[in-house]
Amino acid sequence: MKTPALKRAYVWELPVRIFHWANALCISVLIVTGLLIAYPPAVMSDQEAAQQFWFGYIRMIHFIAAYGLIALMAFRLYWSLWANKYGSWRVFLPFSRQNLLKMWQVVKYDILLQRHAKNGTYKESVGHNNVAAFSYLALFLLALVMVATGFALYAPNASWFLPKLFGWVVTLLGSESNVRLVHHFASWAFILFIVVHVYLVLYHDWLEGKGETSSMISGYKFVDTDVQEEKQPSPEKKAGQRKITLTQTSNADELPA
Repeated sequence: MKTPALKRAYVWELPVRIFHWANALCISVLIVTGLLIAYPPAVMSDQEAAQQFWFGYIRMIHFIAAYGLIALMAFRLYWSLWANKYGSWRVFLPFSRQNLLKMWQVVKYDILLQRHAKNGTYKESVGHNNVAAFSYLALFLLALVMVATGFALYAPNASWFLPKLFGWVVTLLGSESNVRLVHHFASWAFILFIVVHVYLVLYHDWLEGKGETSSMISGYKFVDTDVQEEKQPSPEKKAGQRKITLTQTSNADELPA
């Protein structure tokens, strides 16, 4: 069997990699502390609970991780305006006809494991494939639900204004118990995503051997040499091209008739 020729491509920039691992840490801490808050274990001790205050520390760690997650989300939104083509905000909006077609191709060939069409319409994704990009968009929206419901639960005991801005969530959902239920189910959706995400990354890394896992550490992936990367000119390049066009048009207007 002939081994395919590969080339190295720089995909994930340093800010994206830092965000990924910091985000993973915050979400992991939130899940563990959240489950402890939902299902507090019995602590066998001869000391009063008020003196131990361990549950208060669990809540404090949960809140710190939540604020860390919010800061990371804001940073990722900002960086998506300046990132390369693999981390740009455009990647996460698969609502064009072309992107929807690519999503179907990923489902058909990568998930349902059908054979690739002989006409070569299927193209390997160097960065996120369209299904993965859409799932990250859905996860971001789910994180907003977690933030809104979490602040709504925290609002009655909050000492500053930000959590109190989400008091309307309780009114919208009918009661604090409903808010807690949505918050709880959303956390299990995060757990399900993590399981599927880790499985697919390791599966593709084992099947293809193109550095899927290590790319989030080094930034580099390996792709087939015949893969053509889609070129998206940067805003500066677009501005330069527009300036050249305007200059050429101006010069043409100055030519004598």
